Amino acid sequence: MAKTKKKDDPLAHLPEWAQTLAKKYYTRTVSTFLVYGAVRDLQPISKDDDSVEFGPLKMFLQAELFGGRDHVIFYDRSSGIRAAVPESQQDLQRGLQGYDAMYGTDYAKTMPRDPGRALQILENYLRMRMTDGKSLAVVIDFAETLAPAGDLSHLSAEDRFVLATLVKWASDPQFLQGDLSIVLIVENLAEISPRLSRNPYVANIEILLPTEDERLDFVKSKLDGKKLNTISDVPVAALAKMTAGLSRINLDRVLTEAIESGVRITTEVLKEKKKELIQAECHGLLEFIEPPYGLDAVAGHAKAKTMLRNAAAALKKGRIEVMPMGYLLSGPVGTGKTFMVTCFAGDIGVPCVKFLNFRSQWQGVTEANLEKIFNLLKALWPVAVMIDEADAFLGNRDASGDSGTSSRVFASIASFMGNTEFRGKIIWFLLTCRPDNLPIDLKRQGRAEEHLALFYPQSDAERDELFKAMQKKTKVLVEVPSFAALSKHANLSGADIEAVLVRSKFRAVTDGREQVTPADVEAVMKDFVPPSYPLEIELQNLVAVQECTSRELLPENFAKLERDYITRRVKEIKGLLAER
Repeated sequence: MAKTKKKDDPLAHLPEWAQTLAKKYYTRTVSTFLVYGAVRDLQPISKDDDSVEFGPLKMFLQAELFGGRDHVIFYDRSSGIRAAVPESQQDLQRGLQGYDAMYGTDYAKTMPRDPGRALQILENYLRMRMTDGKSLAVVIDFAETLAPAGDLSHLSAEDRFVLATLVKWASDPQFLQGDLSIVLIVENLAEISPRLSRNPYVANIEILLPTEDERLDFVKSKLDGKKLNTISDVPVAALAKMTAGLSRINLDRVLTEAIESGVRITTEVLKEKKKELIQAECHGLLEFIEPPYGLDAVAGHAKAKTMLRNAAAALKKGRIEVMPMGYLLSGPVGTGKTFMVTCFAGDIGVPCVKFLNFRSQWQGVTEANLEKIFNLLKALWPVAVMIDEADAFLGNRDASGDSGTSSRVFASIASFMGNTEFRGKIIWFLLTCRPDNLPIDLKRQGRAEEHLALFYPQSDAERDELFKAMQKKTKVLVEVPSFAALSKHANLSGADIEAVLVRSKFRAVTDGREQVTPADVEAVMKDFVPPSYPLEIELQNLVAVQECTSRELLPENFAKLERDYITRRVKEIKGLLAER
Protein backbone atom coordinates (compact mmCIF):
# COMPACT_ATOMS: atom_id res chain seq x y z
CA MET A 1 0.00 0.00 0.00
CA ALA A 2 1.52 3.31 -1.03
CA LYS A 3 1.50 5.97 1.63
CA THR A 4 2.49 9.61 1.74
CA LYS A 5 6.21 9.95 2.40
CA LYS A 6 7.18 11.18 5.80
CA LYS A 7 10.25 13.34 6.30
CA ASP A 8 11.21 11.48 9.45
CA ASP A 9 10.79 8.05 7.86
CA PRO A 10 11.97 7.70 4.24
CA LEU A 11 10.72 4.10 4.16
CA ALA A 12 7.14 4.83 5.25
CA HIS A 13 5.75 4.82 1.71
CA LEU A 14 7.09 1.32 0.98
CA PRO A 15 5.14 -1.93 1.43
CA GLU A 16 5.97 -3.77 4.65
CA TRP A 17 8.09 -6.42 2.94
CA ALA A 18 10.20 -3.72 1.25
CA GLN A 19 10.65 -1.87 4.54
CA THR A 20 11.88 -5.12 6.10
CA LEU A 21 14.36 -5.65 3.28
CA ALA A 22 15.67 -2.08 3.50
CA LYS A 23 16.08 -2.22 7.28
CA LYS A 24 17.99 -5.51 7.08
CA TYR A 25 20.25 -4.00 4.42
CA TYR A 26 21.00 -0.97 6.59
CA THR A 27 22.21 -3.26 9.40
CA ARG A 28 25.08 -4.37 7.10
CA THR A 29 24.76 -7.92 8.40
CA VAL A 30 23.35 -9.38 5.17
CA SER A 31 23.67 -8.47 1.51
CA THR A 32 21.73 -11.40 0.00
CA PHE A 33 17.93 -11.41 0.13
CA LEU A 34 15.66 -14.29 -0.87
CA VAL A 35 12.33 -12.75 -1.89
CA TYR A 36 9.44 -15.20 -2.22
CA GLY A 37 5.64 -15.36 -2.25
CA ALA A 38 3.53 -13.13 -4.51
CA VAL A 39 6.58 -12.15 -6.58
CA ARG A 40 4.60 -12.02 -9.85
CA ASP A 41 2.13 -9.50 -8.50
CA LEU A 42 2.14 -5.77 -9.21
CA GLN A 43 3.79 -3.47 -6.68
CA PRO A 44 3.12 0.26 -5.97
CA ILE A 45 5.70 2.63 -7.45
CA SER A 46 5.71 6.30 -6.40
CA LYS A 47 5.94 8.92 -9.16
CA ASP A 48 7.47 12.38 -8.93
CA ASP A 49 4.04 14.00 -8.56
CA ASP A 50 3.32 11.80 -5.51
CA SER A 51 0.85 9.68 -7.47
CA VAL A 52 1.25 5.91 -7.64
CA GLU A 53 1.53 3.51 -10.53
CA PHE A 54 1.77 -0.27 -10.35
CA GLY A 55 4.43 -2.35 -12.01
CA PRO A 56 6.27 -5.71 -11.83
CA LEU A 57 8.53 -6.53 -8.89
CA LYS A 58 11.77 -5.93 -10.83
CA MET A 59 10.58 -2.47 -11.84
CA PHE A 60 9.69 -1.76 -8.21
CA LEU A 61 13.13 -2.89 -7.01
CA GLN A 62 14.84 -0.72 -9.60
CA ALA A 63 12.75 2.38 -8.97
CA GLU A 64 11.94 2.26 -5.25
CA LEU A 65 14.65 0.30 -3.44
CA PHE A 66 17.66 0.62 -5.74
CA GLY A 67 16.92 3.91 -7.50
CA GLY A 68 20.00 5.54 -5.93
CA ARG A 69 22.44 2.75 -6.89
CA ASP A 70 25.09 3.39 -9.51
CA HIS A 71 24.28 0.16 -11.31
CA VAL A 72 21.39 -2.29 -11.14
CA ILE A 73 21.89 -5.59 -12.96
CA PHE A 74 19.26 -8.23 -13.77
CA TYR A 75 19.88 -11.88 -14.55
CA ASP A 76 17.83 -14.99 -15.26
CA ARG A 77 18.38 -18.08 -17.39
CA SER A 78 16.06 -16.89 -20.15
CA SER A 79 17.15 -13.28 -20.64
CA GLY A 80 20.75 -13.53 -19.51
CA ILE A 81 22.57 -10.55 -17.99
CA ARG A 82 21.25 -7.05 -18.64
CA ALA A 83 21.46 -3.71 -16.94
CA ALA A 84 18.49 -1.63 -15.81
CA VAL A 85 19.46 1.52 -17.76
CA PRO A 86 21.52 2.17 -20.94
CA GLU A 87 24.37 3.84 -19.03
CA SER A 88 24.81 0.78 -16.84
CA GLN A 89 24.56 -1.48 -19.90
CA GLN A 90 27.44 0.41 -21.50
CA ASP A 91 29.43 0.11 -18.30
CA LEU A 92 28.71 -3.62 -18.24
CA GLN A 93 29.96 -3.92 -21.83
CA ARG A 94 33.20 -2.18 -20.86
CA GLY A 95 33.57 -4.59 -17.99
CA LEU A 96 33.06 -7.52 -20.37
CA GLN A 97 35.70 -6.18 -22.73
CA GLY A 98 38.15 -6.12 -19.84
CA TYR A 99 37.12 -9.67 -18.89
CA ASP A 100 37.68 -10.81 -22.50
CA ALA A 101 41.12 -9.22 -22.58
CA MET A 102 42.08 -10.92 -19.30
CA TYR A 103 40.71 -14.41 -19.97
CA GLY A 104 40.77 -14.61 -23.78
CA THR A 105 37.00 -14.92 -24.11
CA ASP A 106 34.60 -13.17 -26.48
CA TYR A 107 31.70 -12.40 -24.16
CA ALA A 108 31.40 -8.73 -25.14
CA LYS A 109 29.93 -9.83 -28.50
CA THR A 110 27.80 -12.73 -27.30
CA MET A 111 27.03 -12.64 -23.61
CA PRO A 112 26.42 -16.16 -22.18
CA ARG A 113 23.12 -16.97 -20.51
CA ASP A 114 24.03 -20.24 -18.80
CA PRO A 115 24.51 -19.65 -15.06
CA GLY A 116 27.92 -21.34 -14.89
CA ARG A 117 29.57 -18.64 -16.99
CA ALA A 118 27.10 -15.82 -16.28
CA LEU A 119 27.78 -15.86 -12.53
CA GLN A 120 31.55 -15.80 -13.12
CA ILE A 121 31.12 -12.71 -15.30
CA LEU A 122 28.85 -11.08 -12.72
CA GLU A 123 31.26 -11.76 -9.85
CA ASN A 124 34.18 -10.28 -11.76
CA TYR A 125 32.14 -7.17 -12.65
CA LEU A 126 30.86 -6.71 -9.08
CA ARG A 127 34.33 -6.94 -7.56
CA MET A 128 35.77 -4.45 -10.07
CA ARG A 129 33.05 -1.87 -9.52
CA MET A 130 33.03 -2.28 -5.74
CA THR A 131 36.78 -1.62 -5.77
CA ASP A 132 35.92 1.62 -7.57
CA GLY A 133 33.52 2.47 -4.71
CA LYS A 134 30.35 2.00 -6.74
CA SER A 135 26.99 0.99 -5.25
CA LEU A 136 25.38 -1.99 -6.94
CA ALA A 137 22.33 -4.27 -6.90
CA VAL A 138 21.94 -7.64 -8.61
CA VAL A 139 18.45 -9.10 -9.09
CA ILE A 140 18.37 -12.80 -10.03
CA ASP A 141 14.92 -13.99 -11.09
CA PHE A 142 13.71 -17.61 -11.18
CA ALA A 143 16.43 -18.46 -8.67
CA GLU A 144 14.99 -21.95 -8.21
CA THR A 145 16.22 -22.79 -11.72
CA LEU A 146 19.76 -21.96 -10.63
CA ALA A 147 19.84 -23.64 -7.22
CA PRO A 148 16.90 -26.07 -7.04
CA ALA A 149 15.90 -27.88 -3.88
CA GLY A 150 17.09 -31.44 -3.63
CA ASP A 151 19.92 -33.62 -2.44
CA LEU A 152 23.34 -32.41 -3.56
CA SER A 153 24.12 -35.84 -4.99
CA HIS A 154 21.19 -35.44 -7.42
CA LEU A 155 22.29 -32.01 -8.73
CA SER A 156 24.23 -31.59 -11.94
CA ALA A 157 27.81 -30.31 -11.84
CA GLU A 158 26.63 -26.88 -13.04
CA ASP A 159 23.89 -26.70 -10.38
CA ARG A 160 26.40 -27.56 -7.67
CA PHE A 161 28.78 -24.86 -8.96
CA VAL A 162 26.00 -22.25 -9.03
CA LEU A 163 24.83 -23.18 -5.53
CA ALA A 164 28.38 -22.94 -4.20
CA THR A 165 28.80 -19.56 -5.88
CA LEU A 166 25.59 -18.09 -4.41
CA VAL A 167 26.37 -19.44 -0.93
CA LYS A 168 29.88 -17.95 -1.21
CA TRP A 169 28.49 -14.56 -2.26
CA ALA A 170 26.18 -14.49 0.75
CA SER A 171 29.08 -14.62 3.22
CA ASP A 172 31.79 -12.92 1.15
CA PRO A 173 33.41 -10.15 3.30
CA GLN A 174 33.83 -7.77 0.35
CA PHE A 175 30.16 -8.15 -0.60
CA LEU A 176 29.00 -7.70 2.99
CA GLN A 177 31.10 -4.60 3.59
CA GLY A 178 30.42 -2.96 0.24
CA ASP A 179 27.32 -1.16 -0.99
CA LEU A 180 25.82 -4.23 -2.64
CA SER A 181 22.46 -5.98 -2.56
CA ILE A 182 21.83 -9.38 -4.14
CA VAL A 183 18.14 -10.27 -4.51
CA LEU A 184 17.11 -13.82 -5.40
CA ILE A 185 13.47 -14.08 -6.56
CA VAL A 186 11.53 -17.34 -6.20
CA GLU A 187 7.80 -18.02 -5.97
CA ASN A 188 8.00 -20.79 -3.38
CA LEU A 189 10.66 -21.02 -0.71
CA ALA A 190 10.47 -24.82 -0.85
CA GLU A 191 11.66 -24.82 -4.47
CA ILE A 192 15.10 -23.38 -3.76
CA SER A 193 17.99 -25.14 -2.06
CA PRO A 194 17.79 -25.04 1.75
CA ARG A 195 21.51 -24.19 1.73
CA LEU A 196 20.31 -20.75 0.66
CA SER A 197 16.90 -20.48 2.32
CA ARG A 198 18.32 -21.55 5.70
CA ASN A 199 21.62 -19.75 5.36
CA PRO A 200 22.26 -17.30 8.25
CA TYR A 201 23.77 -14.85 5.75
CA VAL A 202 20.58 -14.85 3.62
CA ALA A 203 17.47 -12.89 4.69
CA ASN A 204 14.15 -14.45 3.63
CA ILE A 205 11.59 -11.78 2.70
CA GLU A 206 8.00 -12.85 2.02
CA ILE A 207 5.70 -10.84 -0.23
CA LEU A 208 2.12 -11.48 0.83
CA LEU A 209 -0.96 -11.09 -1.31
CA PRO A 210 -2.41 -7.58 -0.94
CA THR A 211 -4.45 -6.71 2.14
CA GLU A 212 -7.92 -5.18 2.00
CA ASP A 213 -6.48 -1.63 2.27
CA GLU A 214 -3.94 -2.37 -0.47
CA ARG A 215 -6.67 -3.74 -2.75
CA LEU A 216 -8.73 -0.63 -2.05
CA ASP A 217 -5.80 1.60 -3.08
CA PHE A 218 -5.33 -0.43 -6.25
CA VAL A 219 -9.00 -0.22 -7.26
CA LYS A 220 -8.99 3.56 -6.80
CA SER A 221 -5.77 3.87 -8.81
CA LYS A 222 -7.05 1.60 -11.57
CA LEU A 223 -10.32 3.48 -11.97
CA ASP A 224 -8.42 6.78 -12.05
CA GLY A 225 -11.44 9.04 -11.82
CA LYS A 226 -13.84 6.69 -13.59
CA LYS A 227 -17.02 6.24 -11.61
CA LEU A 228 -17.20 2.75 -10.17
CA ASN A 229 -20.98 2.66 -10.46
CA THR A 230 -20.65 2.75 -14.25
CA ILE A 231 -19.12 -0.75 -14.22
CA SER A 232 -20.06 -2.24 -10.85
CA ASP A 233 -23.06 -2.83 -8.61
CA VAL A 234 -20.63 -3.48 -5.74
CA PRO A 235 -19.38 -0.40 -3.83
CA VAL A 236 -15.62 0.17 -3.82
CA ALA A 237 -15.14 -0.74 -0.13
CA ALA A 238 -17.15 -3.94 -0.54
CA LEU A 239 -15.25 -4.74 -3.73
CA ALA A 240 -11.96 -4.52 -1.86
CA LYS A 241 -13.31 -6.71 0.93
CA MET A 242 -14.82 -9.38 -1.32
CA THR A 243 -11.66 -9.84 -3.38
CA ALA A 244 -9.63 -11.33 -0.50
CA GLY A 245 -7.17 -13.85 -1.89
CA LEU A 246 -6.77 -12.10 -5.26
CA SER A 247 -3.51 -10.59 -6.38
CA ARG A 248 -3.44 -7.12 -7.94
CA ILE A 249 -2.96 -8.77 -11.34
CA ASN A 250 -6.11 -10.82 -10.84
CA LEU A 251 -8.01 -7.77 -9.61
CA ASP A 252 -6.76 -5.83 -12.62
CA ARG A 253 -8.14 -8.53 -14.89
CA VAL A 254 -11.57 -8.34 -13.26
CA LEU A 255 -11.72 -4.53 -13.56
CA THR A 256 -10.31 -4.45 -17.09
CA GLU A 257 -12.86 -6.99 -18.33
CA ALA A 258 -15.65 -4.94 -16.78
CA ILE A 259 -14.37 -1.71 -18.36
CA GLU A 260 -13.68 -3.10 -21.83
CA SER A 261 -16.41 -5.72 -22.24
CA GLY A 262 -19.16 -3.82 -20.46
CA VAL A 263 -20.05 -6.77 -18.21
CA ARG A 264 -21.12 -5.26 -14.90
CA ILE A 265 -19.53 -6.46 -11.69
CA THR A 266 -22.23 -7.98 -9.50
CA THR A 267 -21.84 -10.02 -6.34
CA GLU A 268 -22.43 -13.23 -8.28
CA VAL A 269 -20.08 -12.30 -11.13
CA LEU A 270 -17.39 -11.34 -8.63
CA LYS A 271 -17.83 -14.60 -6.73
CA GLU A 272 -17.49 -16.67 -9.91
CA LYS A 273 -14.50 -14.68 -11.17
CA LYS A 274 -12.77 -14.97 -7.82
CA LYS A 275 -13.36 -18.71 -7.67
CA GLU A 276 -12.11 -19.15 -11.24
CA LEU A 277 -8.98 -17.04 -10.73
CA ILE A 278 -7.96 -18.56 -7.41
CA GLN A 279 -8.48 -22.13 -8.58
CA ALA A 280 -6.39 -21.39 -11.66
CA GLU A 281 -3.72 -19.81 -9.44
CA CYS A 282 -3.67 -22.94 -7.25
CA HIS A 283 -3.47 -25.32 -10.22
CA GLY A 284 -6.07 -27.65 -8.73
CA LEU A 285 -4.62 -27.71 -5.22
CA LEU A 286 -7.79 -26.34 -3.61
CA GLU A 287 -11.44 -26.72 -4.49
CA PHE A 288 -13.94 -24.02 -3.63
CA ILE A 289 -17.13 -25.43 -2.17
CA GLU A 290 -20.28 -23.43 -2.79
CA PRO A 291 -22.51 -23.81 0.29
CA PRO A 292 -26.09 -23.77 -1.04
CA TYR A 293 -27.58 -24.34 2.41
CA GLY A 294 -27.22 -23.30 6.02
CA LEU A 295 -27.33 -25.50 9.11
CA ASP A 296 -31.14 -25.50 8.97
CA ALA A 297 -30.82 -27.96 6.08
CA VAL A 298 -29.03 -30.52 8.27
CA ALA A 299 -31.36 -33.21 9.61
CA GLY A 300 -30.78 -34.46 13.15
CA HIS A 301 -27.58 -33.79 15.10
CA ALA A 302 -29.40 -31.06 17.02
CA LYS A 303 -26.77 -30.54 19.71
CA ALA A 304 -23.89 -30.45 17.21
CA LYS A 305 -25.83 -27.88 15.15
CA THR A 306 -26.39 -25.76 18.24
CA MET A 307 -22.68 -25.76 19.00
CA LEU A 308 -21.83 -24.72 15.43
CA ARG A 309 -24.54 -22.06 15.38
CA ASN A 310 -23.07 -20.53 18.53
CA ALA A 311 -19.65 -20.49 16.86
CA ALA A 312 -21.15 -18.86 13.75
CA ALA A 313 -22.79 -16.18 15.91
CA ALA A 314 -19.48 -15.43 17.65
CA LEU A 315 -17.69 -15.20 14.32
CA LYS A 316 -20.28 -12.81 12.88
CA LYS A 317 -19.79 -10.57 15.92
CA GLY A 318 -16.03 -10.53 15.30
CA ARG A 319 -15.26 -12.45 18.51
CA ILE A 320 -12.55 -14.55 16.90
CA GLU A 321 -10.67 -14.91 20.18
CA VAL A 322 -13.29 -17.39 21.46
CA MET A 323 -13.31 -19.52 18.31
CA PRO A 324 -11.74 -23.00 18.33
CA MET A 325 -8.66 -23.39 16.15
CA GLY A 326 -10.40 -26.28 14.45
CA TYR A 327 -12.94 -29.08 14.63
CA LEU A 328 -12.66 -32.83 14.34
CA LEU A 329 -15.86 -34.41 13.01
CA SER A 330 -16.04 -38.16 13.44
CA GLY A 331 -18.71 -40.82 13.17
CA PRO A 332 -19.72 -43.73 10.95
CA VAL A 333 -19.82 -43.40 7.18
CA GLY A 334 -22.94 -41.70 5.83
CA THR A 335 -23.69 -39.50 8.85
CA GLY A 336 -23.34 -36.25 6.86
CA LYS A 337 -20.01 -34.92 8.12
CA THR A 338 -19.11 -33.21 4.84
CA PHE A 339 -22.60 -31.78 4.41
CA MET A 340 -22.60 -30.33 7.94
CA VAL A 341 -19.28 -28.50 7.42
CA THR A 342 -20.49 -27.11 4.09
CA CYS A 343 -23.69 -25.87 5.73
CA PHE A 344 -21.73 -24.28 8.57
CA ALA A 345 -19.71 -22.30 6.01
CA GLY A 346 -23.00 -21.27 4.40
CA ASP A 347 -24.31 -20.05 7.76
CA ILE A 348 -21.34 -17.77 8.45
CA GLY A 349 -20.95 -16.65 4.84
CA VAL A 350 -17.22 -17.33 4.51
CA PRO A 351 -15.43 -19.19 1.71
CA CYS A 352 -15.10 -22.92 2.22
CA VAL A 353 -12.21 -24.72 0.52
CA LYS A 354 -11.32 -28.37 0.33
CA PHE A 355 -7.78 -29.70 0.11
CA LEU A 356 -7.13 -31.64 -3.09
CA ASN A 357 -4.10 -33.82 -3.72
CA PHE A 358 -1.12 -31.49 -3.37
CA ARG A 359 1.43 -34.31 -3.29
CA SER A 360 3.78 -34.88 -6.21
CA GLN A 361 6.31 -37.53 -7.16
CA TRP A 362 8.89 -34.82 -7.91
CA GLN A 363 11.19 -33.71 -5.15
CA GLY A 364 10.40 -30.33 -3.67
CA VAL A 365 7.10 -29.90 -5.54
CA THR A 366 4.93 -31.20 -2.69
CA GLU A 367 6.42 -28.70 -0.21
CA ALA A 368 6.10 -25.91 -2.79
CA ASN A 369 2.42 -26.76 -3.36
CA LEU A 370 1.76 -26.71 0.37
CA GLU A 371 3.50 -23.34 0.71
CA LYS A 372 1.29 -21.93 -2.04
CA ILE A 373 -1.84 -23.24 -0.28
CA PHE A 374 -0.80 -21.70 3.04
CA ASN A 375 -0.13 -18.31 1.43
CA LEU A 376 -3.56 -18.36 -0.19
CA LEU A 377 -5.32 -19.33 3.04
CA LYS A 378 -3.65 -16.44 4.85
CA ALA A 379 -4.94 -14.05 2.18
CA LEU A 380 -8.45 -15.55 2.09
CA TRP A 381 -9.30 -15.41 5.77
CA PRO A 382 -11.82 -15.78 7.24
CA VAL A 383 -12.00 -19.17 5.54
CA ALA A 384 -13.17 -22.67 6.46
CA VAL A 385 -10.78 -25.45 5.41
CA MET A 386 -12.20 -28.94 5.03
CA ILE A 387 -10.00 -32.04 4.89
CA ASP A 388 -12.01 -35.16 4.18
CA GLU A 389 -10.70 -38.60 5.16
CA ALA A 390 -8.16 -36.71 7.24
CA ASP A 391 -6.56 -39.81 8.76
CA ALA A 392 -5.46 -41.03 5.33
CA PHE A 393 -4.94 -37.65 3.68
CA LEU A 394 -2.62 -35.99 6.20
CA GLY A 395 -0.35 -38.93 7.02
CA ASN A 396 1.77 -38.80 10.16
CA ARG A 397 5.11 -37.73 11.54
CA ASP A 398 6.59 -41.23 11.27
CA ALA A 399 5.90 -41.73 7.55
CA SER A 400 8.88 -43.13 5.65
CA GLY A 401 9.85 -44.34 2.20
CA ASP A 402 9.72 -41.00 0.36
CA SER A 403 12.95 -39.32 1.51
CA GLY A 404 11.15 -37.72 4.45
CA THR A 405 8.68 -35.70 2.34
CA SER A 406 5.57 -37.02 4.13
CA SER A 407 6.97 -36.34 7.58
CA ARG A 408 8.00 -32.80 6.55
CA VAL A 409 4.55 -32.18 5.05
CA PHE A 410 2.90 -33.43 8.23
CA ALA A 411 5.11 -31.19 10.37
CA SER A 412 4.32 -28.16 8.18
CA ILE A 413 0.56 -28.72 8.36
CA ALA A 414 0.67 -29.32 12.13
CA SER A 415 2.72 -26.16 12.66
CA PHE A 416 0.41 -24.05 10.48
CA MET A 417 -2.73 -25.42 12.15
CA GLY A 418 -1.32 -24.64 15.58
CA ASN A 419 -0.47 -21.01 14.85
CA THR A 420 -2.77 -19.09 17.22
CA GLU A 421 -2.34 -15.97 15.08
CA PHE A 422 -4.91 -17.56 12.75
CA ARG A 423 -7.53 -18.28 15.44
CA GLY A 424 -10.97 -17.49 14.04
CA LYS A 425 -9.43 -16.60 10.68
CA ILE A 426 -8.64 -20.07 9.35
CA ILE A 427 -11.06 -22.66 10.76
CA TRP A 428 -9.98 -26.25 10.23
CA PHE A 429 -12.41 -29.14 9.83
CA LEU A 430 -10.86 -32.61 9.91
CA LEU A 431 -13.39 -35.24 8.82
CA THR A 432 -12.88 -38.95 9.42
CA CYS A 433 -14.74 -42.08 10.42
CA ARG A 434 -11.57 -43.38 12.06
CA PRO A 435 -10.31 -40.62 14.38
CA ASP A 436 -8.21 -43.21 16.24
CA ASN A 437 -5.95 -43.33 13.17
CA LEU A 438 -5.44 -39.56 13.20
CA PRO A 439 -2.15 -38.54 14.90
CA ILE A 440 -2.51 -36.93 18.32
CA ASP A 441 -0.45 -33.97 17.04
CA LEU A 442 -3.39 -32.81 14.89
CA LYS A 443 -6.33 -33.50 17.20
CA ARG A 444 -4.90 -32.10 20.41
CA GLN A 445 -6.00 -28.83 21.99
CA GLY A 446 -4.60 -25.89 20.05
CA ARG A 447 -5.29 -27.52 16.68
CA ALA A 448 -8.52 -29.47 16.10
CA GLU A 449 -9.84 -28.50 19.53
CA GLU A 450 -13.54 -29.36 19.37
CA HIS A 451 -14.31 -33.00 18.61
CA LEU A 452 -17.87 -33.48 17.36
CA ALA A 453 -19.33 -36.97 17.02
CA LEU A 454 -22.17 -37.65 14.57
CA PHE A 455 -24.26 -40.82 14.69
CA TYR A 456 -27.05 -42.50 12.76
CA PRO A 457 -30.61 -41.39 13.71
CA GLN A 458 -31.40 -42.59 17.21
CA SER A 459 -35.16 -41.97 17.32
CA ASP A 460 -38.17 -42.26 15.02
CA ALA A 461 -38.41 -38.45 14.88
CA GLU A 462 -34.80 -38.21 13.72
CA ARG A 463 -35.38 -40.90 11.07
CA ASP A 464 -38.41 -39.07 9.71
CA GLU A 465 -36.51 -35.76 9.73
CA LEU A 466 -33.62 -37.30 7.81
CA PHE A 467 -36.03 -38.84 5.30
CA LYS A 468 -37.54 -35.41 4.60
CA ALA A 469 -34.09 -33.88 4.19
CA MET A 470 -33.13 -36.58 1.68
CA GLN A 471 -36.38 -35.93 -0.19
CA LYS A 472 -35.33 -32.32 -0.72
CA LYS A 473 -31.89 -33.39 -1.87
CA THR A 474 -33.14 -36.02 -4.35
CA LYS A 475 -36.25 -34.02 -5.30
CA VAL A 476 -38.34 -37.17 -4.75
CA LEU A 477 -41.37 -35.67 -3.00
CA VAL A 478 -43.69 -38.40 -1.79
CA GLU A 479 -46.03 -38.40 1.20
CA VAL A 480 -45.03 -41.24 3.51
CA PRO A 481 -46.88 -41.17 6.86
CA SER A 482 -43.95 -42.50 8.85
CA PHE A 483 -40.70 -43.58 7.27
CA ALA A 484 -39.48 -44.73 10.69
CA ALA A 485 -42.34 -47.23 10.88
CA LEU A 486 -41.74 -48.28 7.29
CA SER A 487 -38.05 -48.92 7.89
CA LYS A 488 -38.82 -50.89 11.05
CA HIS A 489 -36.11 -49.06 12.97
CA ALA A 490 -33.37 -50.25 10.60
CA ASN A 491 -30.07 -48.53 11.32
CA LEU A 492 -30.05 -46.57 8.06
CA SER A 493 -27.63 -43.77 7.24
CA GLY A 494 -28.47 -40.71 5.18
CA ALA A 495 -26.74 -42.36 2.22
CA ASP A 496 -28.95 -45.45 2.65
CA ILE A 497 -32.14 -43.36 2.72
CA GLU A 498 -30.98 -41.46 -0.38
CA ALA A 499 -30.47 -44.81 -2.13
CA VAL A 500 -34.01 -45.87 -1.18
CA LEU A 501 -35.49 -42.69 -2.68
CA VAL A 502 -33.46 -42.99 -5.89
CA ARG A 503 -34.57 -46.62 -6.30
CA SER A 504 -38.17 -45.56 -5.70
CA LYS A 505 -37.84 -42.97 -8.47
CA PHE A 506 -36.28 -45.61 -10.75
CA ARG A 507 -39.21 -47.96 -10.04
CA ALA A 508 -41.72 -45.25 -10.98
CA VAL A 509 -39.87 -44.35 -14.20
CA THR A 510 -39.64 -48.01 -15.17
CA ASP A 511 -43.42 -48.17 -14.71
CA GLY A 512 -43.83 -45.17 -17.01
CA ARG A 513 -44.70 -42.79 -14.20
CA GLU A 514 -43.12 -39.53 -13.08
CA GLN A 515 -44.77 -39.42 -9.68
CA VAL A 516 -43.36 -41.62 -6.91
CA THR A 517 -46.01 -43.18 -4.68
CA PRO A 518 -45.83 -44.46 -1.08
CA ALA A 519 -46.26 -47.94 -2.56
CA ASP A 520 -42.97 -47.48 -4.46
CA VAL A 521 -41.13 -46.56 -1.28
CA GLU A 522 -42.71 -49.45 0.60
CA ALA A 523 -41.77 -51.94 -2.15
CA VAL A 524 -38.20 -50.71 -2.28
CA MET A 525 -37.89 -50.87 1.51
CA LYS A 526 -39.06 -54.50 1.51
CA ASP A 527 -36.42 -55.36 -1.10
CA PHE A 528 -33.61 -53.06 0.09
CA VAL A 529 -30.73 -54.70 1.91
CA PRO A 530 -28.27 -52.01 3.05
CA PRO A 531 -24.58 -52.92 2.99
CA SER A 532 -23.85 -54.60 6.30
CA TYR A 533 -20.52 -54.09 8.01
CA PRO A 534 -21.54 -54.50 11.64
CA LEU A 535 -18.05 -54.72 13.12
CA GLU A 536 -16.76 -51.73 11.13
CA ILE A 537 -19.79 -49.60 12.03
CA GLU A 538 -19.55 -50.56 15.69
CA LEU A 539 -15.86 -49.65 15.69
CA GLN A 540 -16.56 -46.29 14.02
CA ASN A 541 -19.26 -45.55 16.58
CA LEU A 542 -17.06 -46.43 19.55
CA VAL A 543 -13.98 -44.47 18.44
CA ALA A 544 -16.26 -41.46 17.77
CA VAL A 545 -17.51 -41.76 21.35
CA GLN A 546 -13.91 -41.96 22.58
CA GLU A 547 -12.91 -38.81 20.72
CA CYS A 548 -15.97 -36.65 21.47
CA THR A 549 -15.06 -33.69 23.71
CA SER A 550 -18.66 -32.88 24.72
CA ARG A 551 -20.85 -35.25 26.72
CA GLU A 552 -23.96 -33.42 25.49
CA LEU A 553 -23.32 -34.57 21.93
CA LEU A 554 -23.51 -38.27 22.82
CA PRO A 555 -26.83 -40.13 22.50
CA GLU A 556 -27.98 -41.72 25.73
CA ASN A 557 -27.09 -45.28 24.71
CA PHE A 558 -23.48 -44.21 24.03
CA ALA A 559 -23.14 -41.74 26.90
CA LYS A 560 -23.80 -44.44 29.50
CA LEU A 561 -21.02 -46.73 28.22
CA GLU A 562 -18.03 -47.04 30.52
CA ARG A 563 -14.73 -45.83 29.10
CA ASP A 564 -12.99 -49.06 30.08
CA TYR A 565 -15.60 -51.09 28.21
CA ILE A 566 -15.22 -48.92 25.09
CA THR A 567 -11.44 -49.32 25.17
CA ARG A 568 -11.66 -53.11 25.55
CA ARG A 569 -14.31 -53.46 22.87
CA VAL A 570 -12.38 -51.30 20.38
CA LYS A 571 -9.33 -53.48 20.93
CA GLU A 572 -11.41 -56.66 20.42
CA ILE A 573 -12.97 -55.41 17.18
CA LYS A 574 -9.60 -54.35 15.78
CA GLY A 575 -8.30 -57.83 16.55
CA LEU A 576 -11.26 -59.48 14.81
CA LEU A 577 -10.88 -57.26 11.75
CA ALA A 578 -7.15 -57.96 11.57
CA GLU A 579 -7.85 -61.71 11.41
CA ARG A 580 -9.96 -61.38 8.27
